Amino acid sequence: MAEQAQTSESEVLYDVTDGIATITLNRPDRQNTISPEMLNAVSEHLLAADADKKVRVIVLTGSGRFFCAGLDLRGSAISDNISSRQTVSTTIDLRNTPPTVLYNLDTPTVCVLNGSAAGYGMDMAMGCDIRIMSDEAKLAAAFTARGIVPESGGTWILPRLLGWAKAAELIFTGRTLKGTECLELGLVNHVVPASQSLEKGLSIAREIAANAPLAVQASKRMMRTGMNETFDDHVHHVFLQLLPLFQTEDFKEGMASFMERRKADFKGR
Repeated sequence: MAEQAQTSESEVLYDVTDGIATITLNRPDRQNTISPEMLNAVSEHLLAADADKKVRVIVLTGSGRFFCAGLDLRGSAISDNISSRQTVSTTIDLRNTPPTVLYNLDTPTVCVLNGSAAGYGMDMAMGCDIRIMSDEAKLAAAFTARGIVPESGGTWILPRLLGWAKAAELIFTGRTLKGTECLELGLVNHVVPASQSLEKGLSIAREIAANAPLAVQASKRMMRTGMNETFDDHVHHVFLQLLPLFQTEDFKEGMASFMERRKADFKGR
């Protein structure tokens, strides 16, 4: 069964089918640039999907020829402050913005770059766990060329994905990368023909959804916490996470299906 919920302008679409929540940026006439209302809608959908026990994977994509060309600042408080040269507050609450929400989700996320991404759109794509890229898409790290920094996680994520030197070159030059370059650098998992990008992303999502969701989510939590722990602390932390998994129905089903040489039917319990 599919569930759908949309913003009043349908600028962000939400669908849940067979355990996969698909969030689609739906502003193709403006290259899926994100308005303040869309920021709220994306965060709300991400949080709703993460809280939904029926959802095992989240797919984030865009409609039309672009994934997301960045923030649409027209009419926003930020653009008003820029144009009037007012002082911008330094006490901004970013806890419920999409990049922060993405980082803290336990549910795996797959970004399908159906088209090019720039600025905020690139940062949001980098915030997902897995990225599938159309061979017609490009990633534009044009922050410094616009007089700003990668404001939505890029300065944290890119050095970890690429290493310091390659991240520095990309950020400092504001370079635009083609799919083959993104694949070589490790920014994306797969580059596929444009017509196949969504299906490739959904195929990977279905693979993930077929596994024990509690174990998948625990694995993601451990990967996230492991980035800030010593090895000794981490393996101890992982063992403590493993103990409750031994008590789940999914663990019993996983062992039984292995012994009986059949496909497992995980329930998330």
